[in-house]
Amino acid sequence: MATNATIYKATLQIADMDRRYFQDHALTLARHPSETDERLMVRVLAFALHADEALSFGRGVGAEDEPALWQRDATGAIDLWIEIGQPDEKTLRRACGKAKQVTVYSYGARGAEAWWANQRPLLDRFKNLSVTLLPMEHVRALAEMAGPGMHVQCTIQDGHVWIADGTRTLDFELQRLKI
Repeated sequence: MATNATIYKATLQIADMDRRYFQDHALTLARHPSETDERLMVRVLAFALHADEALSFGRGVGAEDEPALWQRDATGAIDLWIEIGQPDEKTLRRACGKAKQVTVYSYGARGAEAWWANQRPLLDRFKNLSVTLLPMEHVRALAEMAGPGMHVQCTIQDGHVWIADGTRTLDFELQRLKI
């Protein structure tokens, strides 16, 4: 856990129709002082989209050798490596060499689209990499749900995501850039 991190507790109810996964999770997240509510909630969203008992959060913003989230099998091999934001080609090359599947959830006002335009020629060669763009207006709305004691429901069906916290509901479609 990061020094001076703020601890967030989240109750996450997931109904993933695509994977037939229906489960509640009690999450504990350490929010580094430099981490925004947007990044924190994208980590929660990424957890919901890939939820599994073996999925766990990495050590955080300052840990360059770990992803935001990852899933290991019983032998310790990395099945899934999830990055948040706009990682560089070197980071993704290393991740693709270590993990069976690497997923990036990119967001940012105009930065995410420019990042993808610059990185795409370098990243197209990685067959185990997928990239999803999260429009900033949805990420901002998601960030409004952030709080030290969150209760969030997430429903996923046909690439559509519905997230609610009891007072707000957010509905959007995932924008897959690379599958």
